[in-house]
Amino acid sequence: GDGTTRRVRFDVPVEVNILSNRRRVPPYGLAGGATGATGHNRVLRADGSVEELPGVAQAMIEPGDRVEIDTPGGGGWGAE
Repeated sequence: GDGTTRRVRFDVPVEVNILSNRRRVPPYGLAGGATGATGHNRVLRADGSVEELPGVAQAMIEPGDRVEIDTPGGGGWGAE
């Protein structure tokens, strides 16, 4: 299945904490179904750089930075 992408832009300095899973091990499929996609966390800095974050992370965010979270997709059901 498809996951969802969320982006949050910040106008003030903040500290963010992320607690997520399925970032390294994809969601499994059942009855022969394929695995889903893993999720990703990252900070899109105002200067254009990208900081990849693990599933459990803490980051300092500056004005203009965005936090992007790709949720994992679901595993499939049944043979394709």
